[in-house]
Amino acid sequence: MLSRARTKRRADPHVIGLISDTHGLIRPEALEALQGVDLIIHAGDIGKREVIDALQDIAPVLAIKGNNDIGGWAHRFPETKLVKSGNTRLFVIHDVNELGCDPVARDYQVVVSGHSHKPSVSTRDGVLFVNPGSAGPRRFKLPIAVGKLFIEDNQVNAAIIELPV
Repeated sequence: MLSRARTKRRADPHVIGLISDTHGLIRPEALEALQGVDLIIHAGDIGKREVIDALQDIAPVLAIKGNNDIGGWAHRFPETKLVKSGNTRLFVIHDVNELGCDPVARDYQVVVSGHSHKPSVSTRDGVLFVNPGSAGPRRFKLPIAVGKLFIEDNQVNAAIIELPV
């Protein structure tokens, strides 16, 4: 399924908010950090429908289900999603270790994932890999975080935002 993030003009700069592993907890700090984005991508382990409802008050939400998203409310979410924003192709998968394809061959510029609860941004073979970490319950000593993608003129940059909780 192909989803398009809409902008006024193809070259307009825009910002996509990234969140993952909320596990049913929507922190006010996460909502505040995502204010002003054009689109929000939730990379799975949502936890409950109310998380998506809260995010939709900020911007349109594209979400996938993670390994902990079970029950009737979660059936409407796919396991992966291809998102096209302008000329930028983003692939969203909960666990990047289950990426069963070559993102370069598929012409993905960005792969967004979650699952590990470890925020990270890296580039491999020209593909930007972003894991916004977990915005839900703290796991071990890992930070609570969200992320943002900045897209302008076919250039994509990412930032991790650690939340003060």
